[in-house]
Amino acid sequence: MKTVITTISLLLVSICLSCSGTDDGNNTSATNRTNSRANSSNNSSIVNTAGNSVSNAVNSVANAVTGKPTEADFFTKGSESGMAEVALSKIAAAKAQNADVKKFAQTMVTDHTKANTEMADLAKKKNAMLSTDLNSSHKSTVDKLNSLSGADFDKAYVDAMVTDHDDAVSLFQSVADNGADADVKTWAAKTLPTLKSHQTMIKDIQAKMK
Repeated sequence: MKTVITTISLLLVSICLSCSGTDDGNNTSATNRTNSRANSSNNSSIVNTAGNSVSNAVNSVANAVTGKPTEADFFTKGSESGMAEVALSKIAAAKAQNADVKKFAQTMVTDHTKANTEMADLAKKKNAMLSTDLNSSHKSTVDKLNSLSGADFDKAYVDAMVTDHDDAVSLFQSVADNGADADVKTWAAKTLPTLKSHQTMIKDIQAKMK
């Protein structure tokens, strides 16, 4: 009888140990599966991030090759140009002697202040950076205008506006034709006629002054 009881006890202990081993195995297997899923998720995230970086780089290169202006260039150059035209025109509105020049300068302040506000709103929507200061060329023009008066001032301002509007029309036209972002492209196309009108006005004034 003792032998039977001992045998049964040993069997029970063996079964318990087997069950315990099975649980540990299951737990280890579950842990391994969890770790595998986590690693797979992390790898997918890394692949997606790398893929986005490569895609952005490819788009930038493609835009450069095809001549499509980037949003960054448009916002920085466009905002700097608009800011300069307002700054220079405020000086001209106060100092110009020629009635046509003074009227044009006042129009510039009004129209470009509006356009600058619209560009700032669009830049915010697109998380784009705007220029915050005039470039060295425009700063030099400001200094020059502040040092002149009379007919010399009027001519210098008009010449500066012709150059600026040629550059602005070229920039906005390129974006209106080839812009990669639909919203930016639409706004550039909408603003372009006003810039072209300014360009025609200032060139007519320049022709009369020669």
